[in-house]
Amino acid sequence: MADGIINVYKEKGFTSHDVVAKMRGILKQKKIGHTGTLDPMAEGVLPVCLGKATKLCDMLTDKTKTYEAVMLLGMETDTQDVTGKVLAEYPVEVDESQVKEAVLSFLGPYDQIPPMYSALKVDGKKLYELARAGKEVERKARPVEILEIRVDRIELPRVTMTVTCSKGTYIRTLCYDIGRKLGCGGCMESLVRTRVSEFCLEESLTLSQIEALRDQGALAEHILAVDKVFGDYPALVMKPDFDKLVHNGNPFYRNQALGEYTHEAGPVRVYDSSNQFIGVYEPGREEDLLKPQKVFLGGKERWSI
Repeated sequence: MADGIINVYKEKGFTSHDVVAKMRGILKQKKIGHTGTLDPMAEGVLPVCLGKATKLCDMLTDKTKTYEAVMLLGMETDTQDVTGKVLAEYPVEVDESQVKEAVLSFLGPYDQIPPMYSALKVDGKKLYELARAGKEVERKARPVEILEIRVDRIELPRVTMTVTCSKGTYIRTLCYDIGRKLGCGGCMESLVRTRVSEFCLEESLTLSQIEALRDQGALAEHILAVDKVFGDYPALVMKPDFDKLVHNGNPFYRNQALGEYTHEAGPVRVYDSSNQFIGVYEPGREEDLLKPQKVFLGGKERWSI
């Protein structure tokens, strides 16, 4: 069974679940998960976790993401993108400077009301299920953050922009909000996710490319090992006498491992004495004690409390 992360290019028309299903067929293994939903109309980077790396899915979902979006001004839809039912159309009477000012005003934290057509749940029901039944419910605004936003091209009524944002940000809602601020409405016409953490568009593989690499026996070199996701963390290697501690997911003291590390450094990658990756440990309350944050060894996932 393959363990690691593969950078998949999700093509238009596929759901993220479709990609996982197709990957299960290509690799002939069940333990596969994706790291954050992309709408069927969207395309781009979708890191897919294999085997033990499925324990990373939630961690990668929390990572910042970068998108290239085309916003269409003058139209609002029920889905906040061009696939939805048109609710209103307005003349676009703004100039380029007004567009840039409105777009850039969203830089930083803002409270975003999630769209009805989303997988968020209210009283146990997914919003998109309620929307399809013709119901609309009140949604609470959620704090998100636009870390970077840039206007790349303006060809009114279309505006192409690059957005780097926190988890939970809906780009189609951002387009809707910008349109509202400009007074002419707006929706998302296209979306390409160009980066998730260190996974970039240029290195992503389509499903057909992955299948071809499998047939050539060359797919393994495109699968990122689990520990590489934590490559910026310092590493500690256990002394042989203390391997049993980390094999059982127990804390250990600094002098029971080899490597350069101080308690102030924060999380650390931990390997046993045979250089098998165990997981990520963090400083404990007691000085020089390290406790497990997330352990990837074996079939069970362990979290620190």
